[in-house]
Amino acid sequence: MEPTGIGDEEITSEQFGDEELTASEDEKNYVKQEVARIREFVSNLSMCDLKSGNWFPKLLAFSLNQYVTQADAGYFREKYPNLPPDAVVDARIKMAANYAAIEGALSSSAYTGAVAATIGSGGGASPLTLPAGGLGFAIDLSYTSYLQLRMTHDISVLYGVPLDLNDPDDTWKLVKLAFGIKAGEAASGAVMKGLPAFIRPFIKKTFSGPTLAALKSLPVVGKHLLQRNIIKFTIPGVTIPVTTAVNRWMTNEAGHRAKKLLRREAQIIEASQRIIGEIESIEALLAVLWWIIGIDKAVQDEERLLLHYLTVFAEQNTGRVGKYHKYIEFFRGQIEVDEGDLWSRISHISEDDAPKVYRAAVIASAVDGKVSKRELELLRILEEHLGLEHNAKLIDEIERQWE
Repeated sequence: MEPTGIGDEEITSEQFGDEELTASEDEKNYVKQEVARIREFVSNLSMCDLKSGNWFPKLLAFSLNQYVTQADAGYFREKYPNLPPDAVVDARIKMAANYAAIEGALSSSAYTGAVAATIGSGGGASPLTLPAGGLGFAIDLSYTSYLQLRMTHDISVLYGVPLDLNDPDDTWKLVKLAFGIKAGEAASGAVMKGLPAFIRPFIKKTFSGPTLAALKSLPVVGKHLLQRNIIKFTIPGVTIPVTTAVNRWMTNEAGHRAKKLLRREAQIIEASQRIIGEIESIEALLAVLWWIIGIDKAVQDEERLLLHYLTVFAEQNTGRVGKYHKYIEFFRGQIEVDEGDLWSRISHISEDDAPKVYRAAVIASAVDGKVSKRELELLRILEEHLGLEHNAKLIDEIERQWE
């Protein structure tokens, strides 16, 4: 499943409102300390860093290098004893959204539309110097990005889907989850479609001439985040309440998007562990699932994750090492399902395993959110070969679990 952009639905100015920020002195003091750290980080950037997008990999390292070693599963167990993951995730999202709002109130008093023009035309490799409001812009951009990176890391740990920052794929996954970036989205302008409707006219006016040229030169992540932050400078008469609300809204939306996607992956991990723990006919199981998943000629992200975790957990089962490894080598190179081999394997599934394999096949059909008509046809064929009665109730029940 690809992450969606912030706010797929139309958002109006009324939804931001002027909700009063209520924060304790401890929260305000904590945010002030963090903003001071961000200010020091920003002071080492140049205008070239900001325009080229080089600020973002530097921020990524600044945000997470030490943090990921401290905020591990043990840290959250100690901080939130006896609470289930969903409750802790919601608490972390709320905390990050509140911190973003507090920072918005601290930084926005100096906001000025002159910043957009400066980013388009300014240059130089010297430490970052911007006109009035420019430092506030850079701090706001860095701090909200910093919050969303850490919040997404927390959610991944809490759902048991830790991301290895030494793995480029995991790092990119974290970035996509934190900021809702789709492949090619920033370059195509699709990011703008998810922005509040009342802001869009001002974006079109601002993104022209040298500013637009600068934005086009940024790497995809830098472009996405810079674009998002400039928006706050394009709203006429921007006020502290508006900036505070926008910061809170964006961070909250990002958190709930990451929660949805990482929670789904956690569900897939749990289902994979349960399936492997229950079924003896692992080779037959994988053959059946690949047959079901491959019928649409396009493997969805959730289907790929299910196959991945099933093979990983099967490999960890030392009782099946020899025979299983021989089969998995064949499975890795398979393009089309050999139905003769499939029916042969299905015929050897035990009576005890048959309903379990069928249930796993239903999960594979539903894991991407909906059992297609073609998948349903295959499930009926599978029922016949396994000697089972059609179970529409089971299919509906599992489909609802994976909606």
